[in-house]
Amino acid sequence: MKVALMLLLLLAVATIPGSLVPQRVADPNGVLQYEQDHPELFKILNAFPIQAFDVYSSVWFSAIYLLLFISLIGCVLPRIMHHWKALRSAPPRTPARLQRMVGFAEQRISNPSATDAERAEFAERAITEAAALLKQQHYRTDVQRVTRRGQAEVSVSAERGYLRETGNLVFHIALVGVLISVAIGGMFSFNGQRVLVEGETLLNQLIDYDSATWGTSFNPATLEQFAMRLDSFEVDYITPDDGNVVAIGEVTEYRANVTLISPDGSETEDVIRVNHPMRVHGSPVYLIANGYAPTITVRNAEGTVVYSESMPFVPQDTNLTSLGVIKVPFGIEHDGEQTQIGLRGFFYPSKIDLDTGAYTSNYPDLTNPVLTLDVFVGDLGIDGGMPQSVYALDTSNMEQLTGRAVHGESLELTIGDTLELPDGMGTITLEAAPRYAAFDVMRNPAQMWVLISALAATAGLLVSLFIPRRRMWVKATASDDGVVLQYAALARGDDPTLERAVEQLRDSHRERL
Repeated sequence: MKVALMLLLLLAVATIPGSLVPQRVADPNGVLQYEQDHPELFKILNAFPIQAFDVYSSVWFSAIYLLLFISLIGCVLPRIMHHWKALRSAPPRTPARLQRMVGFAEQRISNPSATDAERAEFAERAITEAAALLKQQHYRTDVQRVTRRGQAEVSVSAERGYLRETGNLVFHIALVGVLISVAIGGMFSFNGQRVLVEGETLLNQLIDYDSATWGTSFNPATLEQFAMRLDSFEVDYITPDDGNVVAIGEVTEYRANVTLISPDGSETEDVIRVNHPMRVHGSPVYLIANGYAPTITVRNAEGTVVYSESMPFVPQDTNLTSLGVIKVPFGIEHDGEQTQIGLRGFFYPSKIDLDTGAYTSNYPDLTNPVLTLDVFVGDLGIDGGMPQSVYALDTSNMEQLTGRAVHGESLELTIGDTLELPDGMGTITLEAAPRYAAFDVMRNPAQMWVLISALAATAGLLVSLFIPRRRMWVKATASDDGVVLQYAALARGDDPTLERAVEQLRDSHRERL
């Protein structure tokens, strides 16, 4: 067991490198960025057997995990055999001197006129009654008869609390089950995220997710065939009519109204709420985020549409003041040359003016929607082969044309507005401001076994902690003037109620006699 504890500690320490450097399965873009920023160090960390970017599937981490698994089995199997033998064996022999035991008590029953046979008969009856009493208290009993120094002794040896060791074994077996289930889940699990604007559809295929992580043995072909359309996203807010002025704008419920489309074309409507996922073939679909996705159309100087999308903006506060980026990689000319433009700005669902002249939103619903944008021209940096976040704009190779940094006014649009882009590059239109919702689709074939093993471990631990293991003895010895009854007990561990249990047994036994 000491080895298992050391390996468990070593496994915890071994997870630290996985949090210090990006992992290839969880953050492939981060690994590429690390390689670009630290090319020499990357070669060392990525080499075998360090495998710093694949910690949880590395040889050394797998070896620790496997050794822990073997060590736990090596601890449990001998204990199971020993426990099985103990369950089938009789309680231990009654000690010759009970005076050394906990809660020792002695009671003399005098009857000088009784014959030796009558005293022996009374001793037998006393032990029979004691055995029956102990059986009622769920003890395993064994009546024993011995002769010591020419004097006959009859006693009952009783033992209970084997469930304590059973619980201990269940706990350790369940730990092995957790290890196996987590390992299987790590190999075959899948976790994908997708942002859907109202009206968009998710196809449960690897290529259709915005980001995804999966186990080392996961096969994309095993993904269930279904599609999910976000029909609408509804939010209930506390309004002034509710009478709670302090909580105005607080959310009472989010509802994503979706349509599940099966491979045969049949459709089923459902509602996904926070902590109330939709379950599809064992894969829960969770609602994890939401916001606004302004629909923006950009036309060049000739009037040709070069960009028209609903771009999710990231909320910055509870009133959904949101930050977003729009990238137009082609179709725009600036100073007679083809260029790329980037727009970065804020969306205010309910715009108000601050004393500083800046804008903010004072309510999360659309009451006075305004979009402000700063315009950049130049190289977006998307042609170098390095993945970029759609929510960030790299302006290191770009020139800013509007905004406070260049002492110019930002573009300001309300829904339906069209404005001219700087230097005659074209126009930009804010068409609408639909809602979006972010969903998390999970698939872990071992998650049920992880739950079962964890519950079994908890139950086993509670049983092993709260059920005492104890032995009780009652001995009857004939004396010159009667019978001497002795009571004693022994705990296999800490048992503060043991003496009281002996006293209760003695009193109950006296009443039955």
